[in-house]
Amino acid sequence: MSEKPIVFTPKTYRFCIENLSFFYHTGNQRLKIPCPNCKIIRRNLSYFFTLQKTKMHSIYMYYNLLQKWHKYCYLERECVKIKEIMETMIELKKVDKYYKSRFQRTFILKNVDFTVNEGEFVSIMGPSGAGKSTLLNIIGMLDEPSEGEYFFMGNPAHKMSEKDKNLCHRNYIGFIFQAYHLLEDMTVYENIEMPLVYKGVKGKERKAIVADILDRFNIVAKQDLFPEQLSGGQQQLVGIARAIVAKPRLLLADEPTGNLHSEQGRQIMELLKKLNQEEGMTIIQVTHSEQNAQYGTRIVNIMDGYLKEGIATVEGGLKL
Repeated sequence: MSEKPIVFTPKTYRFCIENLSFFYHTGNQRLKIPCPNCKIIRRNLSYFFTLQKTKMHSIYMYYNLLQKWHKYCYLERECVKIKEIMETMIELKKVDKYYKSRFQRTFILKNVDFTVNEGEFVSIMGPSGAGKSTLLNIIGMLDEPSEGEYFFMGNPAHKMSEKDKNLCHRNYIGFIFQAYHLLEDMTVYENIEMPLVYKGVKGKERKAIVADILDRFNIVAKQDLFPEQLSGGQQQLVGIARAIVAKPRLLLADEPTGNLHSEQGRQIMELLKKLNQEEGMTIIQVTHSEQNAQYGTRIVNIMDGYLKEGIATVEGGLKL
């Protein structure tokens, strides 16, 4: 059977979403069984379709994606292959980060090749000054590589405009900052609510979501306080709550438990693990704690700007 070309139209997009997003196709039957691979492509198609409003190159990415879907899922009925196409969320190629002085370059990251698939929980470890936070900032589009390429869900982040980066921050990326970065003139409630406002969530729904988060983090009594009235640990909890309230696809955490006591830290790490395993949230954390690193499915060591990968082990430590 010859493959027919797909014409890019909104109708084609709706057809793809309606017929592929939640069901697995077998022959001419539609089985009402959730298919995680279909969910992956649905989310990515939505992302490309949103970006194409401001970036014409995304139309071609979307068109090519539909061609692959048409070939694998419609003609060959092999939905599993969609995962192979769309599972890569983050891809860094030959990335350098350096600062120029008059006579030399000071390298922070050197020749970094780094890939993270959707649904992974990656722990980045290394001594202070090794480049961990710089790598996290580049992945989060808060900083740009000096050289090399960075692709976020197939889109070249190193070529994105500020408008497109803001779109990614608003809809797809959550941050847990080591320095909190709470808005000082807003209450705890308002700080946590802010990502939902930017995302366009309606008021009644926002209220219910924030109430649930406040209760989950046991900070209901603090909701009307301002950041300066909170301890360091309490500010850290508010920062974590703000990062996950909108359920981002990618969560970037810089020392998420650095200012918490041991029991609070354990609870937060268990929460992150649950978000990763049950909701499929992709998490990248920077940590000095070997114990916290074990919550990840993969450990990346960084030393003098170079990466060295391993896997998390039950006994602790790094297995190379």
